[in-house]
Amino acid sequence: MAPRLNRLVSLCSGSFFLDEAGLLDGKRATTHWSVSERLSRRYPGITVAPDAIFIKEGAIWTSAGVTAAIDLALALVEEDLGRDLALAVARDLVVYLKRPGGQSQFSMHLASQMTNHPTIRGVQDWILQHLTDKLATPDLAKHASMSTRNFTRMFSAATGYSPAAFIEVARFELAQRLLGDAELPLKSIAASCGFTSDDQLRRMFQRRLGITPRAYRERFSTTGVGAAQPVPLTPGT
Repeated sequence: MAPRLNRLVSLCSGSFFLDEAGLLDGKRATTHWSVSERLSRRYPGITVAPDAIFIKEGAIWTSAGVTAAIDLALALVEEDLGRDLALAVARDLVVYLKRPGGQSQFSMHLASQMTNHPTIRGVQDWILQHLTDKLATPDLAKHASMSTRNFTRMFSAATGYSPAAFIEVARFELAQRLLGDAELPLKSIAASCGFTSDDQLRRMFQRRLGITPRAYRERFSTTGVGAAQPVPLTPGT
């Protein structure tokens, strides 16, 4: 039946069923992050992208967890009926953000909510609301009423990132989202994310994705299917 279908979609751990049927051999796929390693071990013929929200490989689509299914469904609407209607559906669903498929299953916003240390969590939230500020580590330490050395140590222990690395990833994620709007100039996006120039934004994308922001926009400003995967930062750097 599968060869006759125009489209085959799996949600969350449904990718296991597709591979049991031999439909994912030699293809890229994703699933919920908690079972991605198991999928990779059990089916070595798949290239598992453990951090993608959803992936399209030919007629086969796979997605991460439950909310990622909404993003995949919006991508299907966009592919069939256009971006404007997909955005209208997203508004009707009260979806905060229509995410491209290659965007990470995790985000700095989610990471801040998962931090157990209340003071560090408060600083994370403050950073996310002030990305256009300078955000020097000594100033963040003052915000936390700590010495710079103690703050840096506690921030890294609580989050797995140095303060500078957390800020960098947060700005990068915001830039990815803003690039989905084809009307925004790169200089405006760079300024809105706290980059000193659009050249700094370009260098960030080249280092983390190996492509320019303009190329990212051209390839992924709609559904984001098959989006490039970011080069992960080493925790604590």
